Amino acid sequence: MKTITKREITRRTAQLINGKVYQIEHVINAVFESMREYLMEADPEIRIEIRDFGVFEVKKTKAKPKARNPKTGEIIFVKPRRKTHFKPGKILKNVLKKPLDEFKNV
Repeated sequence: MKTITKREITRRTAQLINGKVYQIEHVINAVFESMREYLMEADPEIRIEIRDFGVFEVKKTKAKPKARNPKTGEIIFVKPRRKTHFKPGKILKNVLKKPLDEFKNV
């Protein structure tokens, strides 16, 4: 599995807009920081919608009164918490639905 870093996203963004990497880096960092702050401030839920890309959400989970500890087999209570979720937009979803054999030549 290939991992793309924030630095690579910054480089590609700089290429797309013909800018300098060191200038674009501040913008990319600010975008990610502001999104992270919104997600952390969720009380208890929030939705960040980026058109033509996707939706980031913080959702509540339900309490699980009869969860089981896999090591001991003991029945435990799991408190409700928050979790993150990403739902891809239409363009991204359509590309991801294509069979893998179409990507072998890429």
